[in-house]
Amino acid sequence: MLIVGERINSSRKEIAEAVSARDAGFLQSVARAQVEAGAHLVDVNVGTFVHEEPQYMKWIVQVVQEAVETPLCVDTPNPAAAAQGLAVHRGKALLNSITAQKDRFDGMLPLVKQYGCGVVALLVDDNGTPQSAEDRFALASELVRRLTDEGVPRDDIYIDPVVAPISAETGAAMAVLDTIEKVARCLNGVHVICGLSNVSFGLPFRRQINRMFLVMAMARGLDGVIIDPCDARMMANLVTGNALLGKDDYCMGYITAYREGKLNV
Repeated sequence: MLIVGERINSSRKEIAEAVSARDAGFLQSVARAQVEAGAHLVDVNVGTFVHEEPQYMKWIVQVVQEAVETPLCVDTPNPAAAAQGLAVHRGKALLNSITAQKDRFDGMLPLVKQYGCGVVALLVDDNGTPQSAEDRFALASELVRRLTDEGVPRDDIYIDPVVAPISAETGAAMAVLDTIEKVARCLNGVHVICGLSNVSFGLPFRRQINRMFLVMAMARGLDGVIIDPCDARMMANLVTGNALLGKDDYCMGYITAYREGKLNV
């Protein structure tokens, strides 16, 4: 399971303040905490700074990579900001994201090819996100075809089925779960990732919903997730889920987590 730490996002007040103040030390501490908690990549998103996003993206990629060895997830819908971040990134980045929207696809594809990065492909076209799992899978298949036709390896593609709040759409979680299962079963070599926290928007005790949804999605074939790795119970559930799903040989990951005190949280 690929774990992307979500905490460096300027939609969070403390992150926005740190970016605005160019507080590198604070941002680096947030990055290190996520990696120490188990993140394989660190997401960086400065999208709330609409006019300054390209320059802030370049700066934050450099700052975070001074603190951690892990690659970053360059998270922006803006090709100019993505270009600035990818240009200074060391190693292989993950670009979040491309869509089937013409302008977005045409703007991001050259960057994916130039930098050889992994790419999150959101199931969004010029009409929005399809409602049914069947229509989402059809769009996923189209995006995979278009990307691979351009030479992007299947192993570099991460389909994001787009999570909507269950508080607004009762069947939103089930549509995502069904999409995950179909993509995992039918699009060989392609990954499935999601930023699952949106599922709980507008509801109390959001972490409980997020934790449960993660395990349900793992059982359907999710192999990448954008989460807060500093949520110890979330990470304990992830480790346990891997063991139950046969993705942890002889349960060694589970046993190691137990010995390190990471399960009884």
